[in-house]
Amino acid sequence: MFKQFLSKLPRKSSKSESGGGELNRSSSGQVPSPVQRSGAGSVVGSGPVRSNSGKRMSSAVFPASVVAGIEPLVPFKDVPTSEKLNLFVSKVSLCCVTFDFSDPGKNSIEKDVKRQTLLELLDFVASGSVKFTEPAILAMCRMCAVNLFRVFPPNYRSSGGGGGGENDDDEPMFDPAWPHLQIVYDLLLKFITSPCLDAKLAKKYLDHAFIVRLLDLFDSEDPRERECLKTILHRVYGKFMVHRPFVRKSMSNIFYRFVFETEKHSGIAELLEIFGSIVSGFALPLKEEHKIFLWRVLIPLHKPKSVGNYFQQLSYCITQFIDKEPKLGSVVIKGLLKFWPITNSQKEVMFLGEVEEILEAMSVMEFQKIMVPLFLRIACCVTSSHFQVSERALFLWNNDQIVNLIGHNRQAILPIMFTALEKNAQDHWNQSVLNLTLNVRKMFCEMDEALFMSCHSRFKEDEAKQCSAAEKRKEVWERLENAASMKPVTGKTAVLVTPRATSIAC
Repeated sequence: MFKQFLSKLPRKSSKSESGGGELNRSSSGQVPSPVQRSGAGSVVGSGPVRSNSGKRMSSAVFPASVVAGIEPLVPFKDVPTSEKLNLFVSKVSLCCVTFDFSDPGKNSIEKDVKRQTLLELLDFVASGSVKFTEPAILAMCRMCAVNLFRVFPPNYRSSGGGGGGENDDDEPMFDPAWPHLQIVYDLLLKFITSPCLDAKLAKKYLDHAFIVRLLDLFDSEDPRERECLKTILHRVYGKFMVHRPFVRKSMSNIFYRFVFETEKHSGIAELLEIFGSIVSGFALPLKEEHKIFLWRVLIPLHKPKSVGNYFQQLSYCITQFIDKEPKLGSVVIKGLLKFWPITNSQKEVMFLGEVEEILEAMSVMEFQKIMVPLFLRIACCVTSSHFQVSERALFLWNNDQIVNLIGHNRQAILPIMFTALEKNAQDHWNQSVLNLTLNVRKMFCEMDEALFMSCHSRFKEDEAKQCSAAEKRKEVWERLENAASMKPVTGKTAVLVTPRATSIAC
């Protein structure tokens, strides 16, 4: 394979020829057909070379270029400084050949040569000895596109993926080509962060199309790949300021598709982690587009049933927004109440934890905007039959800041909470919840005894009215049953109602 490939390259020195001869001798016996690069950036050939990369990037992004006239297997230390970039382009072009890694024993010699070439490129880029020219940038971006950009097959991930709920305990799937892909990712990271790379020159090739394909890779099932992508995208966002609005918009589109269409994506947690660092760098006052992102993207991300997979990163993003602009706390609480889970106890516990974090940073004025609907929901949580939900809701009273907010607004909050606390104190099955309920009742009593007794009297009155109404309903049903048994209707529509048949214990 490499024998025929290298025969197409012009040689400049005897050292180059000797280096090529060694490779030819080492790889004899496994020489597939020659590899050529098409105008669309595809690898065309037979044998182990994949031909499906022709659709990866358009020729406008990665046009064809002539391989530099230098032997690609010569070490960098054996060529003068003036020729190092030409050698760099030759080595990078050589690495555009792709292999099938599902079979470890297939093309092992060629794979090892490519691996050694990638490691040599990595050392050269890390040294920062030469400023990268436009042909070098073009070749590097093309090589990364050929090796990294790929479409994951449908069976590559389970039905839930990283965004599913049923398969959260499944073992992650690891790409067999990862030892090779990792070197390419490390090389791309070193290249982007290199001081020898001019961002103004590189933005022509690290453009919107490149960034979109990079973001598509976050759907990889391999957590190691997503971790590398996270670091690379963060560096791209930091270095290429002109691309920042597009990066944010593209990430928003992924979130929209996840929330409102598929609910399946493996990299939501990593994308949110990147966005958390982006939010921390927002200037004040916040732009309207950032507030729209909070309302239309971050808050609806609480809706999917797989929110537990990325809840920590999501909560961090929202906390960053509130730290930047505390007035957004009431907006977030309203959004949480809109998407509050009814039948998922685990999500309820997570929501209560996030509510506590938000209330800790909230002012009294903002708290008053949402305290009534919020504590109506908390009262429902307190009386939940799931002891973890009830326990987590009662733990809010262990937070001094929240107790202080409740104390300033006890006239509105205590009447809402009193019925829930009394019901818990009377018949909740869990002893821990019962003890916490009694502690909260005692706290309210010490806070304002007159108000507490007033609420207690009202509760007794309401309880008496409910008992009276229940007795009246019972008497009415008894009269109806008696009337029906005394005067049965004959015919096809006759229904004989007896007290024994209709008396059901409630």
